[in-house]
Order: sequence, then C-alpha cells, then structure tokens
Amino acid sequence: MRRELLTGTFVVLAILPMACGQSGPIADPEGASTANVAPSFDASSLDVLADARVIDLSYGYGDETLYWPTSPSDFEKQELAYGDTEGGYFYSSNAICTPEHGGTHLDAPIHFAAGAQTADQIPLRRLIAPAVVIDISDHSEADPDYRLTVQDVEQWEASHGRVPPGAIVLLRTGWGDRWPDRLRYFGDDTPGDASNLHFPSYGEAAAKLLVEQRQVAVLGVDTASIDYGPSRDFLVHRVASEANVPGLENVARLEEVPATGAWVIALPMKIVGGSGGPVRIAALVPAGE
Repeated sequence: MRRELLTGTFVVLAILPMACGQSGPIADPEGASTANVAPSFDASSLDVLADARVIDLSYGYGDETLYWPTSPSDFEKQELAYGDTEGGYFYSSNAICTPEHGGTHLDAPIHFAAGAQTADQIPLRRLIAPAVVIDISDHSEADPDYRLTVQDVEQWEASHGRVPPGAIVLLRTGWGDRWPDRLRYFGDDTPGDASNLHFPSYGEAAAKLLVEQRQVAVLGVDTASIDYGPSRDFLVHRVASEANVPGLENVARLEEVPATGAWVIALPMKIVGGSGGPVRIAALVPAGE
C-alpha cells in the first residue's frame, strides 16, 4: 500500500506552492499556522499522481441544487447566446446567479467571525492537503441529529493514528444518499423555515479538539452544515471561523474516499471579500487504497 500521500513525497504538480522543499508549519497571512509540513519534491511521486483515482466530491449546479431553506434565491442560469453566428462558428454563453452558500460550497472564516479571512484570502495550502475521513454513518442512521464526539475522534485515531496537523477532515454521515431530496436531506422542507431541520454533523467539543489541538486545515461534511440541523447558535462554525479554519458543506461521494491515504483539492470561486462560494472538490486516491 502506497503511503506517500501522508508522508510528504506527493506533489500536486504546479498548483502547490513553490516552497515545496521547506519543512515545518506554513504561516497564514494573519499569523496563524496551518501546522502542516509542505511536501518535498520527489520525481517518483509523479507516478502516484499518474496512477491515482480521481473522485469528484462536488454536486453539479442546476435546478436540483439545494440551498439553505431561508436562502432568498436558488441557482439561476440565463442563456445569453447559443448557436451558429454570422461569422460561421458556434458560440455559447450564459449568465449565472447564485447565493454563496448552496450546493457543494466553502464557508470562509469571515462567515462566522468578524475580521477573519474572506474567500479570496484563504491560503491555497489549506485547500490542498491530506484527507482524513471519519465515518459516523452508523450513528447517524440511528440518530439523525447525531453530533461527532471526542470519543468518536479518539476511536478513529486508535485505528488510524493521530489526525495529522494540516489535514482536511471530512465527516461522512451517509447523508449523501439523500441528495437532492430536500425533505430527507434537511429533515424538513417547509419553504423559508430553518427552525425544524434534522441532520447530523460535528459536535462542539470534537470540533475544538480537531481545530485547536489537532490543528486541522479544514472541516468538511456531507450534510448541509458543519453544525447539526437543530443548531441555533452555530458553535462549530464559530469555533472553526475564529481559528481561520474554512468549512466544506454538501460534500459528495465520501463513501468512495478511504479513511486515510487520499489528498483533497478544494478550490472555491475566488470571490473578493466573499463569505464563501461554490467549490469543486477532488479527492486523489492512490492505487491500492
């Protein structure tokens, strides 16, 4: 089994920072460390990339895209041009409109913390990192309001090793099977009402462990929020945002990503001053994983 992806010899071609040879934590512009070690260059690691299975962890944007129940609008696409031109060539163009927070998207830290990083300020090194998948689908099946606990994290670590600093943590609840059924996915489909939602996600104590002690780069989940459905105070968002840790929500196909061994590339629209935005997420899983 190839473990280069977690031992620092994997290279994601030219999209990784040029300082691939440096070691130790890489600092965010605001002074917070991502605490992950940059991969060193090794020509043989290109073979890992060539043989890797690439998994699309994003839902497409269209008529079925789910948005938070109180969102003022959904995804809109207006056709501007489609067909042959007078010049004899084909041309197609559209205008799109979407709230930042819907479909597979990123929550920038500014979403829940004043003065925190906006979408365009998040260092790429946070968004290209080893993946950790914690599976709580058995718990979620029994309790749709289940929240990840410290014990769950510790049990995962007993089997797979300590969650590495700088990792992108992806919480698998099994809710991806419910997309895009609004009632099953949100637990309620009352238009404009977010007061009776039911879906699993992170618990506050587990989030603090991952963010403050494990120093992870990102928290992601296959539900509509990194806070569970009934939340009214959004404590997980606040814990993550205050540490400049972004969130990934409505992540797809987590059942195809192993607990360890994969890398994730999660690049959102670079919206200046944005509180989030649509994101295309890819998991790179080495052969044999």
